[in-house]
Amino acid sequence: MNVHPMLAVIPARGGSKGLPRKNVRPLCGLPLLVHSLRCATMTKIIDRVIVSTDDAEIADVARAHGADVPFMRPSALARDDTPMVPVLKHALEWIEDEEARRYESVLLLDPTSPARLPDDITRAAEMLAASETADGVVACSRPSFNPFWVGVTNADGMVRRTFEPEKTYARRQDVPKFFRVNGALYLWRRDYLLGADASWLSSGKHLMLEIPEERAFSIDDERELRLLELQVEHGFLRLPWLGEACGR
Repeated sequence: MNVHPMLAVIPARGGSKGLPRKNVRPLCGLPLLVHSLRCATMTKIIDRVIVSTDDAEIADVARAHGADVPFMRPSALARDDTPMVPVLKHALEWIEDEEARRYESVLLLDPTSPARLPDDITRAAEMLAASETADGVVACSRPSFNPFWVGVTNADGMVRRTFEPEKTYARRQDVPKFFRVNGALYLWRRDYLLGADASWLSSGKHLMLEIPEERAFSIDDERELRLLELQVEHGFLRLPWLGEACGR
């Protein structure tokens, strides 16, 4: 099924609390949001990339790096408790009205996940295009520990397994694989997104795009930002839009 035209949205509101002004904080010499912009630009299958922001400084920084910022996001869609789905619906409807054309899919590229690669986006698009039934594709990864094996809760002062297995496993290697949604990317069909709400993951049919856990960063504080920067500087991660600018 067709996924084109594809609209990519980079949401970058100004009111971050955990890491103030995080969307324009420098990472390897570039504002954080610009990494998502560069990644999208290198991905040739995207038909249009926009930044959705409510903040004038963020808009100026984005435009200085070549971003398309066609509107300022309404403040009602930029609160701490605003879900992402309404933000994407607003962007899609605004762009479709401006261009007088219909998009077939919407790609969410959160600036706080700057270690995704162009190939991740291409694979997600190929997966969705090849499926007759899927509503979207969600990036997932396997954490370094398996909660099915080591996950516990404190129940009245006693340790109890979080997940009670249907059968007993003697070895860690035999436990079912565990994945987490890591936020690196989300790709939805247009019609599904327009009808979705906060329960999109459980209400729709989503394919899993597995990416390595070492690239599944979600930056919410200073430590995470600097940890990613160190990994790039020391060659453990390579971001192709940087070349050798932030590595040895």
